[in-house]
Amino acid sequence: MREGFPGDEEGYTPERTERGDKMTMDGSKSEPGKNGATQQECAGCGKAITERYLLKALDMFWHEDCLKCGCCDCRLGEVGSTLYTKANLILCKRDYLRLFGNTGHCAACSKVIPAFEMVMRARTNVYHLECFACQQCNHRYVRTQI
Repeated sequence: MREGFPGDEEGYTPERTERGDKMTMDGSKSEPGKNGATQQECAGCGKAITERYLLKALDMFWHEDCLKCGCCDCRLGEVGSTLYTKANLILCKRDYLRLFGNTGHCAACSKVIPAFEMVMRARTNVYHLECFACQQCNHRYVRTQI
């Protein structure tokens, strides 16, 4: 059994990169910086990235504050975050699943499970977290017990 989202899909993980002399990108505008290092243009705001760290996602460079979800504006460069793209939108996992994910039905209560809701899985069955229980004694499991 595992916890997850209905219809888990893989996305893209932004890569946090330290600036360097040899960093180049096809199609980007590069300018020499203060110490001769190449400056990349941010795909979000179009300004030169002068900070020590930048993000590389979708073969483009971004300021850490410019790579955001197109729906909720959360920063996608946070550690462990994954981004998704569809219909020319850059989205966080929650908004991607909310907009484009498949809904399912709980094996216990038969009610709809929204695509963005966390679920429990046991073999081919999918459950709301609150519906996941032992079939013999009806004891409900909580996330810390699993």
